[in-house]
Amino acid sequence: MSTISENVIPGNHGKIFETDASSPMELEMIKKAIESLQHVKAVELNTDEYPNQFTVYTSDLVSINEIQEKAKEVGYHALPKTLFSQ
Repeated sequence: MSTISENVIPGNHGKIFETDASSPMELEMIKKAIESLQHVKAVELNTDEYPNQFTVYTSDLVSINEIQEKAKEVGYHALPKTLFSQ
């Protein structure tokens, strides 16, 4: 594992996660939980994809594990999409 695969890197590209949350209310719960993490600038929801996705933007390194734990706290999963398409 590397810094890039274990963290969300700051910048304009963000990191995309897939989630099992389906309703707008559930997605908002995840968004608010993740936005409460230090160094998270924004969480953008994308409901045009299946499964639903969200992108996390940060101002400093944020561990993917921290993001997944915040999603679990509200009852959902957050799975990071792969770094490079396979």
